[in-house]
Amino acid sequence: MAGKDIFEMSQRELKRLHVIHNVLERELKQADAAEVLSLSDRQIRRIIKQVRKEGDSGVINKARGKPSNSSLPKKIKDKAIELYRKKYEGFGPTLASEKLLELDGLSVNDETLRRWLVSSGDWERARKSRKHRQWRPRRPCFGEMVQIDGSHHDWFEGRGPKCVLMGYIDDATGKVYARFYDYEGTIPAMDSFKRYSKKYGIPASVYLDKHTTYKSPGKKTLMYDEELLSQFQRSMKELEVKVKHAHSPQAKGRIERLFRTFQDRVVKEMRLEGIKTVEEANRFLTGYLPKYNRKFTVKPNEKADLHRPVPKGLNLDSILCIKEERVLRNDFTIAYEGKLYQITDNVKADKVIVQERINGTMAITHEGTILKFKEITERPEKLKKPPRISRKKKPCKPSVEHPWRKFNINGWKKKKWTQAA
Repeated sequence: MAGKDIFEMSQRELKRLHVIHNVLERELKQADAAEVLSLSDRQIRRIIKQVRKEGDSGVINKARGKPSNSSLPKKIKDKAIELYRKKYEGFGPTLASEKLLELDGLSVNDETLRRWLVSSGDWERARKSRKHRQWRPRRPCFGEMVQIDGSHHDWFEGRGPKCVLMGYIDDATGKVYARFYDYEGTIPAMDSFKRYSKKYGIPASVYLDKHTTYKSPGKKTLMYDEELLSQFQRSMKELEVKVKHAHSPQAKGRIERLFRTFQDRVVKEMRLEGIKTVEEANRFLTGYLPKYNRKFTVKPNEKADLHRPVPKGLNLDSILCIKEERVLRNDFTIAYEGKLYQITDNVKADKVIVQERINGTMAITHEGTILKFKEITERPEKLKKPPRISRKKKPCKPSVEHPWRKFNINGWKKKKWTQAA
């Protein structure tokens, strides 16, 4: 049959065949051939024996074209692909492999599942070209720097309203904290930082982007020589937390990669749970984050933990809040957000601080002392002015001696007016 003796060889097999031919022609010793091919003398003798018996095809591995002895049965492959199409469509092979083991008891290696899905057309490899970036080593200590950002995404895939995930990731260990909010702003940033501080402590520094929540857009002027701070910056300054701002998304790559991972994994996990509200999503995170951290957290280079415990007696609500200065009037009232408030305490002050706290309450303070106040809901009506009576004026008749009677517009004397007079 034509082409029966034609077979393909790899470069490695061609090299072996060339060396074995030199040994058979007694131009090379077996010991030297073993050194050239990085094989043992025994393997060289075995290959020589196969070439003498089978010809050049003796250097080809006998397992070529045959299924591996360690390969999984076809029924497992068919079941895995069927479950993927029914339950895990759109899941990446790594996450799908984890869920098959966790929920369906089917143990399949993620790379094996990837090959199966690629061959069946259910998964397509995505290769993206990336710019070269300078690698930055991790911080050595836990709590030395925490990257913070908000991720806007359709987390519920249309089952519920769009929301924002406020994410925290420690630079040294990769430990993650996160919570869902309706929007990204000052109150969600302060609330999430308060919860993070109660769980892990106050970090030494935070790394943020230049969102107006984290960096004031105001610039220095002749009147204000100091840097203008946002409410979040001011609260970090009071807590002695150093604030650093990234000039590009790539600079805070760890939090950006975390969001890409969560937008894939967490979205699909919540899809399986049928989660569709922010409250349900936050309850889900309380159980999901510990498992995630156990799996992906790395060991820091140093043992020191630079998180400071929240001091006893420190009220975080009085720092993590929106603070505005208001003038105290002579009648002990202040105006704030279009409302009028009466201070009931007798305080000697020209100005007071209004605190709009993250729990929705309001406090008025002076030099750290909380003042009692009440809202003035009813104001005295202003007296209405009586309506103005308009009177018709009679046309004014100029006198005889009026210049208008004596001269016309060109300065000539009007005869008829003088005669009438």
